[in-house]
Amino acid sequence: MKASLATICCLAVSGCLGYHVGPVKPYYLRDVHTIAVPTFKNRTLVPRIEVLVTDTVIKQLQQDGTFQITSDDKADATLTGEIARITRLPARSVRGNVLATTEFNLALTVKYSLTTRDGKQLAGPVETVGTTSFFVSSDVTTDERQALPLATEDLATRLVSQLSEGW
Repeated sequence: MKASLATICCLAVSGCLGYHVGPVKPYYLRDVHTIAVPTFKNRTLVPRIEVLVTDTVIKQLQQDGTFQITSDDKADATLTGEIARITRLPARSVRGNVLATTEFNLALTVKYSLTTRDGKQLAGPVETVGTTSFFVSSDVTTDERQALPLATEDLATRLVSQLSEGW
């Protein structure tokens, strides 16, 4: 009885020998273990947004765990980014007044590329978009400013997913 149970367990486990748990990087990033992330460039009119976006991307990379964050001189690759645009589009209008908006969609667009220490382009330039929506109160500018971190988190999740999973 014990021998047959051991045989069944061995056969069940033998089918799993080719699989492993953990991050599976794209093949073209197989030699990249550490990444440097300098502050992204800001091409928009929103002040100080580049620090928020860069910090959020770094935190998401650390949370993902596929790549280790380090300085430029020790990194296998460098992730450079540029905040291209921030778009605010009306999503819902006031009933009876189509010119007044109650909800906006916010989209944050970043162009990024990943290069090796010797300048070889590994990924990019690629464009990624993070989105969110927000409701309007008395001050639209403050509402938009408060929605930016949510769009930034969505953007960072998509960007890191593209790097660590290849899509």
